[in-house]
Amino acid sequence: MTKTAATATGASPSAKNFDCKDPALATEGVRRIEWAANDMPVLAKIRERFEKELPLRGIKMACCLHVTAETANLMRTLKAGGGDVVLCASNPLSTQDDVSAALSLHYGIPTFAIKGEDNATYYKHLQAAMAHAPNVTMDDGCDLVSAIHKDAPHLIPTIKGSMEETTTGVIRLKAMAKDGALRIPVVAVNEADTKHLFDNRYGTGQSTLDGIIRATDILVASKNFVVAGYGWCGRGFAARARGMGAQVIVTEIDPIKALEAVMDGFRVMPMIDAAKIGDVFCTVTGNKHVITTEHMKLMKDGAMVCNSGHFDIEIDVAGLKKMAKKEQRGLRRFVDAYTLENGHRIYLLGEGRLVNLACAEGHPASVMDMSFATQALATEWVVLQKSALAVKVHDVPKTIDQWVGSLKLETMGVKIDKLSKEQVEYLQSWQEGT
Repeated sequence: MTKTAATATGASPSAKNFDCKDPALATEGVRRIEWAANDMPVLAKIRERFEKELPLRGIKMACCLHVTAETANLMRTLKAGGGDVVLCASNPLSTQDDVSAALSLHYGIPTFAIKGEDNATYYKHLQAAMAHAPNVTMDDGCDLVSAIHKDAPHLIPTIKGSMEETTTGVIRLKAMAKDGALRIPVVAVNEADTKHLFDNRYGTGQSTLDGIIRATDILVASKNFVVAGYGWCGRGFAARARGMGAQVIVTEIDPIKALEAVMDGFRVMPMIDAAKIGDVFCTVTGNKHVITTEHMKLMKDGAMVCNSGHFDIEIDVAGLKKMAKKEQRGLRRFVDAYTLENGHRIYLLGEGRLVNLACAEGHPASVMDMSFATQALATEWVVLQKSALAVKVHDVPKTIDQWVGSLKLETMGVKIDKLSKEQVEYLQSWQEGT
């Protein structure tokens, strides 16, 4: 059941329209959101300051993100800062339906998201976010910014900037900038150290393994895990799979990253070779058709294939369906089987979408605390600029990264050293040497 055009206690005047699976789930969603908030102390401190200073007062925001409990706490922070916020899903299978209901009905943040929504509904929800006529946008994969450029260019003159939090999205935005197609300034939150060094490595690493285990209930120990891509996400996942006893194989196209994987103790080989011996395959590249039908034809009976990159195109799912002589849906929740001509079965997890969100709950709140704190402060930075930002992909200011990192350490009870005056002077000089 979906519900639209409803109001609730605490809802703002703008919260008249939303789309969720079932409004009755809102109470459970509040519990889930508040539980996550317990592990997000940095974001809580920002929310407390935002409530006093209202740096986002009068700013209309449209956000296209994974609708999870952690995201809900970011939305609460933006609203606390005075923002008029609307949220839609950035992935059809990543939505937590109780959170979607709670945001609209309890927190007064119009949310358009239903887990498992079809393609038409997904783009209808994007249209709803654009209809908010935002001054600032927030993206997880560049779909909202792309849709604005293609379908609603009249909104561009009043958009101060956009935040992008994924590797895939940053790649797309830099391609737009290179082609001269980008017409709004964008902040690459994903490139911040407090995002990719922690969220991508520790968040994706743990949540991807969690999604695979929840979907399949397999024993990780002794299995051959094939990790496609050795960026920060791949590093995190490979390390955690090995930590649970898996034999980990890495495939790469970058010689430096491949060399790192070898030095880190992993086997490295082309996918065409790994396909013959892998038990579980996971793509984390942000690219297209990393696992093709040619690879899947070589896989052993019972091979499991999944993706933890942003889009489902990392695996040639359409090709798999076309060449399969038999398809069995829902062997387990989010596990489908495809039988090939040779009799071998390929198990596809989460329909090839983000396995950590489709089959589990996404990243732990503790690591998202840093990512979303950086998101919130980057948004404030964009809004408070005295002159318009240049139309390009901007880095997050280093001061924001340093502040978030310092505060995270403080909340963990960890202290570090500080440079002495003598050390500062030494690092800034060239006269003193051997």
